[in-house]
Amino acid sequence: MGKGTSHCGAGCTIGDIIAEPLVAVFPVLTVWLGYGTLFSQQIFAVWVLDFILAFAIGIAFQYYAIKPMRGLSAGEGLKEALKADALSLTSWQIGMYGFMAIAHFWLFGHVLGVLLTSGMAEFWFMMQIAMLCGFVTTYPVNWWLIRTGIKKAM
Repeated sequence: MGKGTSHCGAGCTIGDIIAEPLVAVFPVLTVWLGYGTLFSQQIFAVWVLDFILAFAIGIAFQYYAIKPMRGLSAGEGLKEALKADALSLTSWQIGMYGFMAIAHFWLFGHVLGVLLTSGMAEFWFMMQIAMLCGFVTTYPVNWWLIRTGIKKAM
């Protein structure tokens, strides 16, 4: 179970590591993703990009593992990758965003009175804890996916 959970987390982590600096260099991305219209806080628009990249990379990881192992066509490989990891990836991101919301809004924003941004070492330290929270929230999902045969054990 731990390997399958970590495999899911790898895609999520890489997506988040790419998204945060990308937004720092191109802040207009957050506007395109709803900052100022859908969201009053920029962090929510950043999370949209984080999720898109994490989901795409995580599904790609599953696709390139599942397709050749099972000898599937491209379409069937994509379908199986989505079945195996869509719920798992979403669960990971929920745990990660939950902790980052606590760190961003309560710990840094309310308690310390500081805006937590990706340019701070503290942000990346909090992200490490958030990744552990993501592991915890997706572990039972991976257990269920493997137990029911939707996802194969690694």
